[in-house]
Amino acid sequence: MSLQLNSRIKHVSTKLLVLLLACLVLGSVVLGYVNIRLHRHDLEQVSLAQAEGISDFVLDSTIRSMMRNDREGLRESIQGVGNHSVIEQIRIINHDGQVAFSSDPREAGTSIGRTNAQCVECHLDASTPALNKHFRIYSARDHEGQHRVLGVIAPIVNRAECSNAACHAHPASQHILGILDTGVSLEREDASLAQSSLWVIVILLTGTLAIGLLLWIAIRTVLHTPLMRLQEGTKHLSEGELGYQIPVESADEIGKLATAFNNMSSQLQGARREATDWAHTLEHRVEQKTRELQNTQQQILQVERMVAIGKMSAVVAHEINNPLAGILTYAKLLKKWIERGFTGEEQKKEAVESLDLIASESKRCGELLHNLLSFSRTSPMNISLSDLNTVVTRTLRLVEHKAEISGVQLQVELDRKLPPIQCDSAQIEQVALALVINAIDAMPHGGNLWVSTRTIPNGDQIELQVRDDGVGIPPEILPHIFDPFTTTKEVGKGVGLGLAVSKGIVERHGGRIEVSSELGVGTTFQVILPMCVEHIEDLHAQASTGN
Repeated sequence: MSLQLNSRIKHVSTKLLVLLLACLVLGSVVLGYVNIRLHRHDLEQVSLAQAEGISDFVLDSTIRSMMRNDREGLRESIQGVGNHSVIEQIRIINHDGQVAFSSDPREAGTSIGRTNAQCVECHLDASTPALNKHFRIYSARDHEGQHRVLGVIAPIVNRAECSNAACHAHPASQHILGILDTGVSLEREDASLAQSSLWVIVILLTGTLAIGLLLWIAIRTVLHTPLMRLQEGTKHLSEGELGYQIPVESADEIGKLATAFNNMSSQLQGARREATDWAHTLEHRVEQKTRELQNTQQQILQVERMVAIGKMSAVVAHEINNPLAGILTYAKLLKKWIERGFTGEEQKKEAVESLDLIASESKRCGELLHNLLSFSRTSPMNISLSDLNTVVTRTLRLVEHKAEISGVQLQVELDRKLPPIQCDSAQIEQVALALVINAIDAMPHGGNLWVSTRTIPNGDQIELQVRDDGVGIPPEILPHIFDPFTTTKEVGKGVGLGLAVSKGIVERHGGRIEVSSELGVGTTFQVILPMCVEHIEDLHAQASTGN
């Protein structure tokens, strides 16, 4: 229960107030109990003294009446005293336990045994009764209810003047002639005690409430309000309001804590300002260095362009020089033949073959220049909703005869659930055709060519895979396989621009092309294309802007 109460009390000031109130209530209860007990003891002592005085008075009257042998006067005296409202009862019990006189005439002549409450305290010893007064408190019932009675038992001693008197028959050896049992009602004292106890309770409750209210005001002023300000300050601080200050109204521990909080808040604000300044400075320096790096990168790119242009010029010059040399040679030869005249059919046949060779070499130069233009100039893209399986099927139909001649077995695995994509079908067909032809050329002695399509598990990309079991690509060439004029074919069978052009087309579609190869095992090309037309159009716009 205490743990549940403690969990519900959230404020330290409330916990302290509850603790102080609990201590105050406990102290008030203890104080009220002790006060009531002391008051009750005082009332009992006053009643005891009063009862003892009445008992002594009645005892003196009894002795005087007995000395005069005035039984009637003794009876009247007992009756008169017994009629007082304070007196519960007065009776004289002789040595034999018989009630000789009583304020209640009905008890006169009755016998009381030694086991009764009036006798047992005096007869502690069965042979010798006690000679001192005894007091007891017992309950009595009347027509108004039950109340307490203070009883005084006083022994009537056999004095010398009494034993020597001629009127008495008591020998001197009899020490106790009887007892005087006086009962004083405590009803008035109990009523006074109840009333005073009620007042004590009311005063203690009122005092407790008043002190509790004062404690609440004091704790709220001294503890709760400053702590709530500290809590509010920490809330502002946690929300990023650095530099927030709380008022300091005292020099005690809470005031020192508030001062420390204000100092910490100011320091955090200064640290953040310094960090912000450093961030701005660092950002400025990063921008400056970025511009320097961009300038350096532009210079490097310019150098790389110059190197690429030089390499390209050398390759183009080499590739074009051989056909031009042949064309020039056969042109000169034909000129001589024409100037001299043809001497026979065989010479005419050689002239025709020379012209065919000139035409073939001229076509080769044209193809080389066309590939260079395709590589250096970006063709416009005609984006439309296309089926990749249809593009692949059309491509395989173009190379079916070439594969059959080369002894290559086509293994086609097309995903029938492949969704349509946004692309330029003609350019994608150019990529697929270049990959398939390269795969067939990599298997001069025949082999297997696998072409497959599928949807990538993430759902927004598709894959075209072209795999062969041909000779493979050497490891030193594989990292540069997409560079212009890089080829593994024999001289005269390729200029190394097909893969470079294919990579450019795939990247313009927002995709990527990957390759893996192992000598003697085969090569695998993976073309991954997105299905998001917006991304393709953005890339196309960027490419158009760059051109």
